[in-house]
Amino acid sequence: MKYRILEADPRLGRFERDIDLRMENYHRKKAQLLQNCRSLQSFANGYLYFGFHQTPEGWYYREWAPGADQLYLSGDFNDWDRRSCPLTRLENGVWEVFLPGKNALRQDQQVLTVVIKDGRELERIPAYAQRVVQDPHSYTWSAQIREQKSYPWTDKGFQPKKNLFIYECHVGMAQEHGRVGTYREFTQYILPRIHALGYNTIQIMAVMEHPYYASFGYQVTNFFAASSRFGTPEELKELVNTAHKLGIAVLLDVVHSHASGNTREGLNEFDGTDCQYFHQGSRGDHSAWGTKCFDYSKPEVLHFLLSNLKFWQTEYHFDGFRFDGVTSMLYLDHGLGTSFDCEEKYFSMNTDIDAITYLQLATELVRQVNPNAILIAEDMSAMPGMCLPVEDGGIGFDYRLAMGEPDMWIRLIKDHRDEDWDLGHIYYELTVRRPREKVIGYCESHDQALVGDKTILFRLCDQEMYWSMNKESNSSVIDRGMALHKMLRLITASLGGEGYLTFMGNEFGHPEWIDFPREGNGWSHHYCRRQWSLAEDPNLRYGALRDFDRDMVKTLKKHRVQGGKDRQLWLDHHRKTLVYKKGSLFFAFNFHPSSSYEACFLPVEKKGRYQVVLSTDDHCYGGHGRIWHETYETVLQDGRPGILLYLPCRTAVILKSI
Repeated sequence: MKYRILEADPRLGRFERDIDLRMENYHRKKAQLLQNCRSLQSFANGYLYFGFHQTPEGWYYREWAPGADQLYLSGDFNDWDRRSCPLTRLENGVWEVFLPGKNALRQDQQVLTVVIKDGRELERIPAYAQRVVQDPHSYTWSAQIREQKSYPWTDKGFQPKKNLFIYECHVGMAQEHGRVGTYREFTQYILPRIHALGYNTIQIMAVMEHPYYASFGYQVTNFFAASSRFGTPEELKELVNTAHKLGIAVLLDVVHSHASGNTREGLNEFDGTDCQYFHQGSRGDHSAWGTKCFDYSKPEVLHFLLSNLKFWQTEYHFDGFRFDGVTSMLYLDHGLGTSFDCEEKYFSMNTDIDAITYLQLATELVRQVNPNAILIAEDMSAMPGMCLPVEDGGIGFDYRLAMGEPDMWIRLIKDHRDEDWDLGHIYYELTVRRPREKVIGYCESHDQALVGDKTILFRLCDQEMYWSMNKESNSSVIDRGMALHKMLRLITASLGGEGYLTFMGNEFGHPEWIDFPREGNGWSHHYCRRQWSLAEDPNLRYGALRDFDRDMVKTLKKHRVQGGKDRQLWLDHHRKTLVYKKGSLFFAFNFHPSSSYEACFLPVEKKGRYQVVLSTDDHCYGGHGRIWHETYETVLQDGRPGILLYLPCRTAVILKSI
């Protein structure tokens, strides 16, 4: 069978057999999983069976632990007696115990599973635990019983917007004080900021429970538990519900690419073996991250992961997922050190076909649960078909993060003089796509803000930010940094993808880096917060950058620029000028560090009158106010219509036909 992926990209024709193998494996695995189910949605109900479940007669606790010799349940309910509550082994490695009586287990009681394997007595947190807490004195973790109460959702009928403006955020570091923030604080103080900025989607990191805070949430131990350091499950639900009231979709940054190597808290060696959830031996260890790699060939592992996706959609009403570490999943060497410079590298013995199949099943399931769900892949390799429908031979995501874009900006800023920037290369990098596949463009995410790296403004201005960001200062370094900060965002947001993303606080050029509390910094929260007051101080320039970002988003949303086609109209490498049309708007950039152009001819597509709708150089955005906000009549030059506009150095302008 010839799939549409080959029609979309004829260059893949010589890999037709590889696409066939991809789809054969998908259909074979799906048939294996659905032997007793009608759909993936009915298959992915593990969280409704495993874990703790309350009935009128009492409580059930079930666990999958095929390698264990015996399981016991211990906790507050039996004074932590390790042997008084044994589980009974059922079929297929499933264990169960029934505790009679409505109050056999009570709200907030703590429990642990005791696993016996080859004479060893192992403490484990139940794999499907929905609440995991840390003792403030012993610092050990345990599961906490939650009575099953329904949340009063008010978001029926909510649907995400089609043109995505994503605000990537972290609940714990979203407040300004030197401590861990909460779901409630985020709902009360941060959601209104995001709404005022015009972003219509938030992508929340570090929600799935992770004992090591400095992992940024990427070393997950408890996949069904919302992080307790930020608050209660009900408070997270209130966050999502409130976001929906504001018209903001909520994506979960889901980590199914790997898991924490912790044994007591996590899945690693849960049943006493090293091959329950993960690959056995060295293949089960991620050499770069020190984490464990899932065995996607096992039906039980797929059951766990697919059930996890459905759980976050149904229990917490997440509108979709940003899948972390997809490149690591796709390749047996995790893509480490590989330059994906030819198609052969996508279809080789290095490709993990089981991981591809899991991702296909995952994207299909998520849409069965919610047809309007949003799916984003963090894949630096640009695997063919990542953002094409499964039935077309693709993997089924909506978008891929355009990870090459921030890398390009960093290289240009670090390694090239401003006057040497190649606008043709910039335009190409921002517009190249695999046919019919969409990307999320961005200048910087959390990756560029972590300790050891720098945000764009901090890289442009460095130490000058400490004493020259007040409005009374006169600094050429700050002028340059602010001008390029706005221009880079505008060109990336308009050209760089079918959606746009920024990280929390970077819209106003947040200074310095992010450094989570850890032993190396004395467990300090000083760099693990967002200094919102900088943008609110009328004496500082940060507010001007925030206001530009807000008005940029508003303009691009209003004119649906993300959905429009781009057309390059003018590029002058020597003068560093670039003009293009995107959707119904015309964009003119002058990247030259010193040359401003009087009566610069900007080509347009038809004769008429044009008006400036946004300028990076306006006083209100920290510029010099050199753009005339009036109506411009077209003139002819060499038979081509255009307008004559003063285009100052390091300035970008958006115009529309009136």
